[in-house]
Amino acid sequence: MEWDDKRLVERATQGDGRAFEALVRKYQRRIYRLAYGMVRDPEEAMDLAQEAFVKAHRNLARFKGDSSFYTWLYRITKNLCIDHLRRRRGETVEYDDGIRREEVAGTPLGLDSRSKDTSPLRATLDRELAEKLEAALATLSEDHRAILLLREIEGLSYEALAETLEIKKGTVMSRLFHARKNMQKALRDYLSEEEYRALLGEKPVREETG
Repeated sequence: MEWDDKRLVERATQGDGRAFEALVRKYQRRIYRLAYGMVRDPEEAMDLAQEAFVKAHRNLARFKGDSSFYTWLYRITKNLCIDHLRRRRGETVEYDDGIRREEVAGTPLGLDSRSKDTSPLRATLDRELAEKLEAALATLSEDHRAILLLREIEGLSYEALAETLEIKKGTVMSRLFHARKNMQKALRDYLSEEEYRALLGEKPVREETG
């Protein structure tokens, strides 16, 4: 746990409102991105992010510091999002085509175009890619969506993912593998396997020979 976070949590627990405001400022964008990635609606994501901070504030006394404050906050956010999705299960989940990519951390996976080309054609292709990724992300299960967002947006290690999601490292690897495969399958008419790996910044997989 970061020393700064520990001090802020201690002060917030003692009633220092400014200390908790500092924690909100530090993590609000990350929590919003995660909530948006789960529910894919900007207004609902904003409401859920705010609810997560309210719940965290109310339960600060229960935070023991066994994990990082962000890990604890993420768990609260994830549970709120899952409960929200369960309440609306059965409805058609849509996404807002009008959302600017900057508002949701680049593409739905937080992957900004590496090209410096600012031509209208490049802008059109970037928007099209963002929409394809958005639709593909919508096909994933809640667990797969969560782990992919944490890995690709937040860059968490396997160990950090295991701690945050409270699952074994082997389960992390399995979920991430299937999440990526399902994303790749959903994008197969738009991106080749090599292009998808390049988008994630992955190295090509070499086939082993006997």
